[in-house]
Amino acid sequence: MHPSTLAKRVHFLLLLLFLAFYFYGLGQLPLLGPDEPRYAQVAREMFLRGDWITPTLGGYTWFEKPALLYWMQIAAFRMFGVHEYSARLGPAICGLLTIGAIWQLARKVESKSGQYRFAEHAALVSASCLGLITFSRGGSFDIVVTMTTAWALSCFVQSELAENERKEKLLLAGFYCFVGLSLLAKGLVGIVIPGGVITAYYLLRREWPNRRVLLSLLWGGPLALLISSVWYGPVIYKHGWKFINEFFIQHHFARYLSNKYHHPQPIYFYPIVLLMLSLPWTPFLVDALIKATNWKWQGRDELNRLFVFSFAWLLFPIVFFSFSGSKLPGYILPVLPPALILISYRVRDIAVGEGSRWPLVVNGALLLCIGIGGLVYGLKVAHLSVLCAGLVAFPFVVAGGLSAISRSANLAITSTALSVLVVIVVLLNCAALTLVRRESTRDLLRMADARGYSSLRVLAMPSDDRTPQFYANGRVIYGANGEVQAVHDVPQIVNAARQRNEKLLAFIPIQDLRFYQSKPGVEVIGDNGKFVLICLY
Repeated sequence: MHPSTLAKRVHFLLLLLFLAFYFYGLGQLPLLGPDEPRYAQVAREMFLRGDWITPTLGGYTWFEKPALLYWMQIAAFRMFGVHEYSARLGPAICGLLTIGAIWQLARKVESKSGQYRFAEHAALVSASCLGLITFSRGGSFDIVVTMTTAWALSCFVQSELAENERKEKLLLAGFYCFVGLSLLAKGLVGIVIPGGVITAYYLLRREWPNRRVLLSLLWGGPLALLISSVWYGPVIYKHGWKFINEFFIQHHFARYLSNKYHHPQPIYFYPIVLLMLSLPWTPFLVDALIKATNWKWQGRDELNRLFVFSFAWLLFPIVFFSFSGSKLPGYILPVLPPALILISYRVRDIAVGEGSRWPLVVNGALLLCIGIGGLVYGLKVAHLSVLCAGLVAFPFVVAGGLSAISRSANLAITSTALSVLVVIVVLLNCAALTLVRRESTRDLLRMADARGYSSLRVLAMPSDDRTPQFYANGRVIYGANGEVQAVHDVPQIVNAARQRNEKLLAFIPIQDLRFYQSKPGVEVIGDNGKFVLICLY
């Protein structure tokens, strides 16, 4: 069997493993961080009310984000029940659909330009990208808008390469449909990114859009608005100015123009984030951007059009969000698909013997550093067992060694992708729960439930850990502003509860435990290394 045929079959089997892997272990870890548990709780409240229009959190309207993720979670809750797996199922599907968009675009270019094995490598590289995997395993809006944007812009590029006017019009219709879905996925950014990328593309090529593209604005714009109006129409009709002010003015314009939401970062933040999101394929992205000097920026062929469009797709969102007053890593996740397209082409070149091997060597050194660094961190900081830390580090060390010294580029590429899959599966089964213990209150609330406290109201902490909002469903105490109430902020609530002989659960920082241990009417339930759960009576 020819080596390239064998590699193709191995890659196909590996892709099947990745397809299953994207759904593996979604419910093993608790919901984490400030966003994931809140979004899941918003969806649960909508689900329990049978309300697909008004997002609420703790009974208060929650107009921070649009409805598409919530609808995915509601559908999963209805089919599979309310738990972590259901909350993350929609994002996992969006991750796979993003891979599908990248593969479809690469396949189109491959078929027209004869770039053998481009689509195959695009699928493999995308499926094994740590940035895409990480966001696909969490219940957030970033992967949803990445998916809709990827399909929108993939449709647009393919319309540029269409063989006839009918196909071009159908692909443009697909573009506008996905722009409409992008508006439902994350608000105005769903139209800003596609519009800005396409404008940047034509500027870089120093050409005007053709007449059919310009005319498509007349029917495509209304089509996108019609699709997005399935939610925006009813919610504006129902809530009027309150929704417009909170959703558009506060969470779009104020978030972009100010540091109101306390996420400042330096101007160079996003290029660094992109390099991290692209792991373990980062050296290939650097190589692709270096090769940009050789592109024919005004070339009419499919490959140069794809390269220039991918560069515009990278450039515009990074520049746009770099000037935002609020910066979070997930904001530029929609630039990962074009990065993966450029990476995949460089990987394809090396695999078929047409490119320099230096990215493989650098990639090998990078994997070795990650493996050895992970081993040291696991033993010294996370205090994992030697066996667990070794099992996590081993795949990266092996893949790094093969990438650095193997003469077979296909072997090095395959081992890199496989190492990502193996490492994450091992992490989920032997280390993840230990690593995230401090980041969730799920187990503390389960301890309280075991003591018969499952019905007590809960005073949470106004911190980055918002997990009580999901795991103490309907019991968290909120203030008039819709924010959670902490025990030290509302002594009157504690005093009133004690007068009624009502017990309360409260979270406190672990460093404050000494102030409560000696007080009467305080029972310590447990701690997670960051917060302590106490019962007040």
